[in-house]
Amino acid sequence: MRLEHGRRASLALTLNFVAFAFALSAVTTSYWCEGTRKVAKPFCTGPPVKNKEWYCIRFNSTNLNDSRMVQYIFETGEEKFLMRKFHTGIFLSCEQAVDMNGFDCRDFSEIAPENERGVLWLCIVAETLYLTLLSTGGALMILEQCPCFSVMNKLKLSAFAAMCTALSGLCGMVAHMMFTTIFQLAVATGPEDWRPKTWDYSWSYILAWGSFGTCMGSAVTALNRYTKTIIEFKYKRRNIEKSLMIKQNMMGMDMPEQMWDMYLTAGPADAETPLELPVNGHKPSTGTAYEVEMDNVQEQQGEAYC
Repeated sequence: MRLEHGRRASLALTLNFVAFAFALSAVTTSYWCEGTRKVAKPFCTGPPVKNKEWYCIRFNSTNLNDSRMVQYIFETGEEKFLMRKFHTGIFLSCEQAVDMNGFDCRDFSEIAPENERGVLWLCIVAETLYLTLLSTGGALMILEQCPCFSVMNKLKLSAFAAMCTALSGLCGMVAHMMFTTIFQLAVATGPEDWRPKTWDYSWSYILAWGSFGTCMGSAVTALNRYTKTIIEFKYKRRNIEKSLMIKQNMMGMDMPEQMWDMYLTAGPADAETPLELPVNGHKPSTGTAYEVEMDNVQEQQGEAYC
C-alpha cells in the first residue's frame, strides 16, 4: 500500500520513539545476560531453627569451640553446593545473596578483565552516542512536522534526521557487539568468584537488538521519503521543462525568426497592398515576387523542423 508523505513521516517518528524506548530500557537494566553459578554452601550461623536451612550447612552441634566433640554434616555430594542465579548488564552484575533472598550487585567494570576495560568504556561511549543521535533524529523529525517550515526546509530536516538515525544505529550495533565480546572474555578469564556455570542472553539484550532494528527501520523510512520526494520534484521539473520546450517549438513553427527579420527589413512594392502571410503551409490566392519569396522561406523552415 502506497503511503502518503504525512503517514511516512509519522511512521518514521513512531519507529524512532520505539527504538529510543527500547535502547533506554536496555542500557538502564542489568539483564543483558543471566545464568547460574555453582558455589559451595556457607556454614550456617546463629542458633538452630526449626525448619531446615537448605542454603547453608549446619553442624550437628552448635558448640564449635569444643574440640572434644565430633563435628559432622549431613550434606553429601551435590548437596554441598548451591546454584545461585545472576544477571549482568553494561554497568552492574548482580548475584543472589547468601540467604537466597534478594541480589547483591557490583560494578561490571570490576569483573571485566583488566586489559579489556578500555573496550568496556568504549562500549559505554558508543551506547551514549547511540542514545544521543537517536534522540537528535527524533527531534528533527518532530521539527519536520511543524507547518511553519517550507517544503525544501522540511526535506533538509528529513535528510538530517535520516542521517542521524542511521549513524545512531551503527553506533548501537558496535556497542552491542563490544559488550558481547567483553562478557564472553569475562566468562573465560574473569574472577573465580564470579565465573558462571551456565549463562544465556536475556531480555535486555533482545531489547537492545530490537532497538537497533527499529532504529534502522526509522532511518530507511525517513530516507525513502526524502528520496521519493526528490524524485517526484525532478519528474515534475522534467515535465515542466519538456512542456516549455514544446511550447517554444510551437511558437517557432508558427512564426519563425527569419520571417520576423524579413518582415521588418523588407517592405512590399505597394505600401497600400496588405502583406498576406502563408497560412498552414498553403499559398495565398494572389502571387507577387515578395510573396513567392516568403513561400520559399516558409517551405525551407518546414523542412528544417521536419
